[in-house]
Amino acid sequence: MHRQSLVDYGKPLKATQAQTPEPQGSEVLLRVSHCGVCHSDVHLQDGYFDLGGGQKLDVRGNRPLPFTLGHEIAGTVEAVGPDAKGVVHGKFYAAYPWIGCGKCGLCARGDEHLCNAPRVLGVTVDGGYASHVSVPHPRYLLDVEGIAPEIACALMCSGLTGYGAIKKALPYLRVGPLLIVGLGGVGMMGLQFARALTDKPVFVADIDRAKREAALKLGAAEAFDAGDPAARKAIAKASGGGVGAAIDFAGSDKSLPFAHAAVAKGGAAIVVGLIGGSFTLPVPMLPLRALTIMGSYVGSPAEAREMLDLVKAGKVAPIPVEVRPLANTSASLDDLRAGKIVGRVVVAP
Repeated sequence: MHRQSLVDYGKPLKATQAQTPEPQGSEVLLRVSHCGVCHSDVHLQDGYFDLGGGQKLDVRGNRPLPFTLGHEIAGTVEAVGPDAKGVVHGKFYAAYPWIGCGKCGLCARGDEHLCNAPRVLGVTVDGGYASHVSVPHPRYLLDVEGIAPEIACALMCSGLTGYGAIKKALPYLRVGPLLIVGLGGVGMMGLQFARALTDKPVFVADIDRAKREAALKLGAAEAFDAGDPAARKAIAKASGGGVGAAIDFAGSDKSLPFAHAAVAKGGAAIVVGLIGGSFTLPVPMLPLRALTIMGSYVGSPAEAREMLDLVKAGKVAPIPVEVRPLANTSASLDDLRAGKIVGRVVVAP
């Protein structure tokens, strides 16, 4: 099989060849049709997450090189192991990539995506920037019939992350409207799920004019320039004193202070993005504002199925998607790093 591989951290991906896996046990071999390019792959390519103050979270360990990134995967079943039941040869599926150990308490309660010994496709085991990918069990193959393949793959991270964050925000919207900060592919997905799950106004903020305009076309109530010093006051005025929840889909030392400052008393700031940096807040402000600050990380297998039901029901408008050849994966990561992409880029082997 052919693939675009990480051969050294901080370096461009390279074209490599490998033997196509032969499924064993319950494994299923997918021929990849599309794989989304996600911002977390930028951090994995770099080999670290920025913790602020010159500190880095090193993520280079336990990943033999060359390694195949790519976790937003969709494709057709090409071969199955002898114990793989219930899958149809030649059928198109999306692969749920956030696979846990299956033995710990987190996995037992259905939160495989939070497992501390994960087997995540494209993160801890080889993923979808390739012609083929091995999925360990049919339960991780999700029926996406009727969904365009370039959208189906992106739903496995971009969509699921947006859906999971919106679900966490819903209880706080009795306080006020919703604010989405950061309009990359995940933020755009979040906007669409918010419009499907609540009738509250959805405000958006980003430093990029093109992304703000795209969000308005996709149904945002109002858009604010996050780089404008007057934006916070404008949000407070438009929301009647502050938003009920602000979801930070950028996750930086600039976006989180902006997001949390827009939240009304009794509201929540929900951090999703992983751009990096550090954040401080005077301790008394947490109780005085009855403020909740929480993180949200992708979503469970059950949430993935809930999300797909919404999409199949026609309740979620698609975001802009550009399909590129697999050979352009490394250049696409560079474009993502530079903030040049509106919506999502998907590569097609």
